[in-house]
Amino acid sequence: MAASVAADGEKGGPVVPEGEGKWLTKGVGSVGVTSFLSDSGHEIATAVLPSFVTSTLHGSAASLGLIEGVSDALTGVMKLVGGPLANDPRRRRRIASGGYLGTALATGAIGLATAVWQVGVLRALAWASRGLRGPSKDSLLASLAPPRAFGRAYGLERAGDNLGAVAGPLAAAWLVAWLGIRPAFWFAFVPGILAAVAITVAAREARRRNTDGVREPIRLRFAGLRGAGLLRPMLPILLFEFGNLAVTLLILRATQLLHTDGRSAAGAASLAILIYAAHNAVAAVVAYVGGHWIDRAGPRVVFATGAALYVVAYAGFAVGSSSWWVLLVFFCLAGAGIGCAETAESALVAGLLPDRLRGSGFGLLGAVQAVGDVVATVVVGILYTALSPTAGFLYAAGWMLLSLLGAGAFTAGRTRPTWAR
Repeated sequence: MAASVAADGEKGGPVVPEGEGKWLTKGVGSVGVTSFLSDSGHEIATAVLPSFVTSTLHGSAASLGLIEGVSDALTGVMKLVGGPLANDPRRRRRIASGGYLGTALATGAIGLATAVWQVGVLRALAWASRGLRGPSKDSLLASLAPPRAFGRAYGLERAGDNLGAVAGPLAAAWLVAWLGIRPAFWFAFVPGILAAVAITVAAREARRRNTDGVREPIRLRFAGLRGAGLLRPMLPILLFEFGNLAVTLLILRATQLLHTDGRSAAGAASLAILIYAAHNAVAAVVAYVGGHWIDRAGPRVVFATGAALYVVAYAGFAVGSSSWWVLLVFFCLAGAGIGCAETAESALVAGLLPDRLRGSGFGLLGAVQAVGDVVATVVVGILYTALSPTAGFLYAAGWMLLSLLGAGAFTAGRTRPTWAR
């Protein structure tokens, strides 16, 4: 097709040759590399943080939980704040570059902390920067990829993120053994800085390829999101997130089950972490493959597949097994589920919205994900402790089943997504 069209045909949208050229450009590749490097740094810090707070600084488990809870909540809030800021192409490029730099600096500085409260402040700053930059990064990627390849572009980005979640913990284990706990944070700074460089390359490519048009005002544009048809698909996404547990609960369940099979506590924990690494590796592969599937079939079927995989995985965790290979299957099913669902969610927002609304759309998506994840983890944690692990995982499986049944809402909206054109 020789015609070039804007993402929505509206003023200020990026002009992209929809049927020409390769989808894997320098800009798209740079965003994928950014996600890999950034998540590697995050995971190094996350893997070391519990020991640093409790052993080095002599803090309590409660203080660690407070630090992580406040930081995760800030991430969700800042995603909602960062959404309207990312509607403007020029502003989104600066926020994306600055956000990755801010996260890297704050994460590395944790290694200099001498008190638990300092760790809390720095972790909160790092996670606030992470949340603020999220909608800008996702909108930037949509401006770099042709609409026909949104699924592949976001699949590549999610694959990079999940591969970072494999590399980070492995690097953390090596760094702690080689240098110790505190210096590991200083090295977590390195991939973070490289991520800031990589996203700057993508931002420059976006500036070269796209016209900025009229400067967009800073506002959520809720009415515009509703008119574009985004709110109805948010229902199954919210249902999904209400069942999307923090992976730490999966690791806890696996560790306890493995420990009952005659293994030592340390041996069970180590094996559970290795199985978790396999979960992330599967998520990376499935995200990439799922992105190609989205470009052919649309996000609805891929999202529904992710929810269905989680129903089976959580049912398996509810029943429980002390066999490591059975637990590996459950973890891999969950990894495949998140690889499908997250890629479908991002591709849906990118394809359904015009460029001037994408920042707000990704901000709303991020807020929904954060709120749902916090609620899911808190409620299942209470059920896990007060009743049984079986009750907690069956509760989560029920929400995933509801999201599967509601996946038909992905076809809603007055604006036809790019894959339906």
